[in-house]
Amino acid sequence: MKRTQLYLDEDIWKALHIRSRQHRTSISELVRQAVRDRYGTSVANRSQAMAAFVGIWKDRDDLPNARTYIRRLRRGKRLKRIAS
Repeated sequence: MKRTQLYLDEDIWKALHIRSRQHRTSISELVRQAVRDRYGTSVANRSQAMAAFVGIWKDRDDLPNARTYIRRLRRGKRLKRIAS
């Protein structure tokens, strides 16, 4: 199992908190179940989820060009700083 952290809107957190008390389970378990129901039930669902995710940042103009960014990293002294 992998650990992750989520930021939830207050109203969603309240709804999950109420449901977790009603079902005598944790909010984490409710979230895991929802994710399993939505994305983990079949290969088709996983495939659909991945297809929806591909290119999610393609229209972002606030991000640098990936190729330029990587070339700058490789050209710079970043690797030397990390190794130190």
